[in-house]
Amino acid sequence: MAIQDRIRRYRESGGAADLVRVEVLVPSDKRQDILNNAAALRDAHRQKKQRLQDLVEQALRLYRLRILDNIDLDRLPDLDARSRVIANALMERGDARAFAIGRRLLAEAES
Repeated sequence: MAIQDRIRRYRESGGAADLVRVEVLVPSDKRQDILNNAAALRDAHRQKKQRLQDLVEQALRLYRLRILDNIDLDRLPDLDARSRVIANALMERGDARAFAIGRRLLAEAES
């Protein structure tokens, strides 16, 4: 596999998915503050993504057959789009617990 292909795959589906490179000019004594802030932002993003993935897995484990009769999740581009579709299906076709999971999915996706 070519180096450019590996870089592209890493940015699309690997550890750098959903992240962008930013270059800023800051005073040299504030460099560590910027690096710490960037690390905190990356951690928060990854934790949000993991919470969303956990909710999606829970919803599919409990309600897959009931909510995915005409929905092809493979055609959706990313986790955010999948979670919104699953949340809407849960709220339309599920019971009270499914509705609650759907609301949590939407709240997590919007935050």
